Amino acid sequence: MKRKEFIRNTSLLAASALFAQTKVFGFQADTVRVGLIGTNGMGWSNLNAILKVSGVQCTALCDVDENVLGNRAEELKKRNINVKTYIDYKDLLKANDVDVVIVATPDHWHCMQMVDAVAAGKDVYVEKPIGNSIRECEIMVAAAKKHKRVVQVGQWQRSQQHFRDAMDFVHSGKLGKIRLVKAWAYQGWMKSIPVQADAPVPAGVHYDKWLGPAPKRAFNPNRFHFNFRWYWDYAGGLMTDWGVHMLDYALIGMKVSDPVSVMAAGGKFAYPDDAAETPDSLTTVYEFDGFNVQWEQATGIDLGPYQKTHGVAFIGNNGTLVVNREGW
Repeated sequence: MKRKEFIRNTSLLAASALFAQTKVFGFQADTVRVGLIGTNGMGWSNLNAILKVSGVQCTALCDVDENVLGNRAEELKKRNINVKTYIDYKDLLKANDVDVVIVATPDHWHCMQMVDAVAAGKDVYVEKPIGNSIRECEIMVAAAKKHKRVVQVGQWQRSQQHFRDAMDFVHSGKLGKIRLVKAWAYQGWMKSIPVQADAPVPAGVHYDKWLGPAPKRAFNPNRFHFNFRWYWDYAGGLMTDWGVHMLDYALIGMKVSDPVSVMAAGGKFAYPDDAAETPDSLTTVYEFDGFNVQWEQATGIDLGPYQKTHGVAFIGNNGTLVVNREGW
């Protein structure tokens, strides 16, 4: 399934799960008012999915790129949805007409914005990965508990029935002793990123606010918007993009959390001279008591293990179960 297709087809599942809980735990009113922080890409997809849920109203948008922000506000206006717009997310969090926020900014912002949101009394849907380090994740979980807010991370695969059915089969014991779990993403559509020189900050972009907690550096178009994923200052490459989804199910299937040890080897084997920093090829082995979990990733190549571009395989003494977004 192509990226645009699964975004379109599955974002609603995650949206409905959060707002069903929000109405139960957070609000008695018929309307839940939503503010979106980060209006490009997945943020926009999440918002459009959530607006299909009965009783949800968008009241605010926030983005440090005024070009994107203005376009999104206009798109909503054409649908008779009038919103307030903000450049600084802290101003949005002060708004009394926002009950829930969607945090869909680059990964390096997730921790700070989620913590500030729950402290401001908002419930939160935060895009994956939850944070850029274990410490960030611990801070975020503690903040949600402290402020007693509902928080959901963008692991929308958990809302797909066939994934749940597959996990029930894994847990049934019919595969026998599971000795190895493979998880992988081979993404042929992710091509080389040509090197570009630093450039002036585009008009309407509040670049210092985009960098936020990341190291200060000159603007480069390669590091902005979608491609931030391939730079260590902001994210962790394909591992924290697709790996988050696939490894999530490896852990759910085996009912485990912390590995005994981790070993990884990889690098820029496909495009050694392009502009990206994170590995385009990587193999990681997580050691657990009695079994291993293995992660594989590759950009520029389709069809990994079992002739699948992505998936999780539970390899047992009696058989192997393979699951991905298309079925199991």
